[in-house]
Amino acid sequence: MKSHHDLGNLPSARISRRDAIRLIPFGLSFCMLTTTLAAASAPAAGIAEKKPLVVYFSMPETDDPDAMTREEDNSTVVIDGKVLGNTQYVAQLIQELTGADIFRILPQKAYPKDHRTLVDLAEKEQEQKARPAIAGKIENLAAYETIFLGYPNWWGDMPMILYTFLEQNDLSGKTIIPFCTHGGSGFSRTIRTIQAKQPGAFVMRDGYALSRDHMERAPSGVAAWLKEIDLKK
Repeated sequence: MKSHHDLGNLPSARISRRDAIRLIPFGLSFCMLTTTLAAASAPAAGIAEKKPLVVYFSMPETDDPDAMTREEDNSTVVIDGKVLGNTQYVAQLIQELTGADIFRILPQKAYPKDHRTLVDLAEKEQEQKARPAIAGKIENLAAYETIFLGYPNWWGDMPMILYTFLEQNDLSGKTIIPFCTHGGSGFSRTIRTIQAKQPGAFVMRDGYALSRDHMERAPSGVAAWLKEIDLKK
């Protein structure tokens, strides 16, 4: 069993990379990215004709950028004064770079923000094979052919609310592209799990997994990955 330090959105961080990210306003980061990656920014020939959809779950432990505990700071990225969860940050980069629509998976019953309580709840949900109820739904899911699916790696698996989503929605015929944030475990077996839950879908194995310790690499890393899989606009 993984220790709580392997929770993707509940990591131990390096202050230097947090400080580096805090200095970049969200919109400006993309401008800088376009400049520095100009040679790699030509539209990809294989981009999907229909707009893709980014679906993600993220659990930042605070929304106050000025009074964070170490655990809260480690689970977040602060862009221009706004607190984003690690997975949320990657999701928004994907949305910006692909022109996708976006849907955030939120639980009907809010998760606790206290670090230790959240860690224990995540473990308990996994042991009980819980299926937390989701608040809201994607009204026009049939309109999308390509779905980016993002989550933190919690205890070597997806959060249980991802199981709720995959069991409540039929994604047959669609392409599912996983991405995750993690504390050293990468995807673990989650890509196989997604395929098992959605046997009628094509699940891309070349997903994007980013360590909590290297969130400063997200803009360039996401851009390069999207270009590689021909989904960068």
